[in-house]
Amino acid sequence: MDAVSKDAPLYSILGKVASGIYILTARHGDEETGMLASWVMQADFNPPVLTVAVQRKRYLADWLSEGTVFALNVVDEHGKSLLGHFGRGFEPGQDAFEGLSLTRGTDETPLLSEGVVGYLICRPMGHLDTSEHRVFTAEVIDGALYGHGEPMVHIRKSGATY
Repeated sequence: MDAVSKDAPLYSILGKVASGIYILTARHGDEETGMLASWVMQADFNPPVLTVAVQRKRYLADWLSEGTVFALNVVDEHGKSLLGHFGRGFEPGQDAFEGLSLTRGTDETPLLSEGVVGYLICRPMGHLDTSEHRVFTAEVIDGALYGHGEPMVHIRKSGATY
């Protein structure tokens, strides 16, 4: 199929597909990191399964491909400071959590304790590659609702960009 021009009319409505805002966090050996994620969706009930898309060029996509357990921290509607912090991305070895309050979950997975309404800990089951992203299916193995706030919802201006 030929590529669609980024100014095609379909991108106007595609941008109206709402998504949540999440911080995906993971620990791989002695390294850990986090990234902003918005392409997340529940895909099954029993066991609970999610899908999450990660740009293929991110080293975190390699970690998840190897089966690294990860957390999806559900950003609170007032958690905009997390967007700026995690939106820039991190190089391998760079401290992604500097200045943030953390707790630990399964496999010592880093969990955010401020600016989020809760978390889901997930184990990758498999993936599908698209042109730019790796879409993972992951079983939800643990989670908690912190009991306050509502999740942030994101509507893009265009379905052609983040």
